Amino acid sequence: MRPLPRRLAYGEEATLVEHLGELRTRIVISMISLAVGFGVAYAYRANLLHWLDKPLPPNLRKPLTFSPAEPFITSVWVSFWASFLISVPIIFWQVWGFFAPAVEAHYQRTMALLVGFATLLMGGGVLFGYFVALPAAVHFLTGFDSNLYTIQIRARDYYSFCVQVLVAVGLVFELPVVILGLVQLRVLSSARLRKHWRMGLALMAVIAVALPGVDPVTTTLEMLPLMALYGISIVLAMLLERRRPAPLSEAAGISEP
Repeated sequence: MRPLPRRLAYGEEATLVEHLGELRTRIVISMISLAVGFGVAYAYRANLLHWLDKPLPPNLRKPLTFSPAEPFITSVWVSFWASFLISVPIIFWQVWGFFAPAVEAHYQRTMALLVGFATLLMGGGVLFGYFVALPAAVHFLTGFDSNLYTIQIRARDYYSFCVQVLVAVGLVFELPVVILGLVQLRVLSSARLRKHWRMGLALMAVIAVALPGVDPVTTTLEMLPLMALYGISIVLAMLLERRRPAPLSEAAGISEP
């Protein structure tokens, strides 16, 4: 097995065994990145848990556990998700590298930029989730009817909620990449996105409601970025269409019949 996979050129023929060998190598690289990320995250698990506890009210910043194994399982679970976020750039690049030979040469640079853009958007979504969505949701939920309940926080449930919010917002921020990919494949166009913008915003609202989050605060804070990103996607789609190479008939000055 090659230590690093060789990217095939566009149109280059390869046997099924060669494709499977490349796929295996890329999966191994992704798994190694996850393992290294897990080791780093687990070594700094105290910092991770402390960061996740910050949105809680001061009197609840040491969540409870109710079984002998729960502290260990919870720390491992949080470390795994942290390792996934750490490994996202490598995983995205391995996925792109495997499918790149199916993309025409003059589109490959654009698609590679989309992969880098997707990584930045994922990071931006996680930061937005941590600094904006998560504190607002936790403040609303822990303060709701606080005069009727004795509020205690279970570690497993709280950290699971944190991961759901952060991953959901991170995925929400990938919307421009999905739309630009469909535009690049000519499934969508900027004109169609502009024409059906009301339907697009309604679809964004439906997606926000379907995402994890039982409270209106989390749903609203997921919906607003979705709608803003939809508008940004229209602008980026227009720019992408302008950078497309002209059809051969136009480049040769031949008019369509």
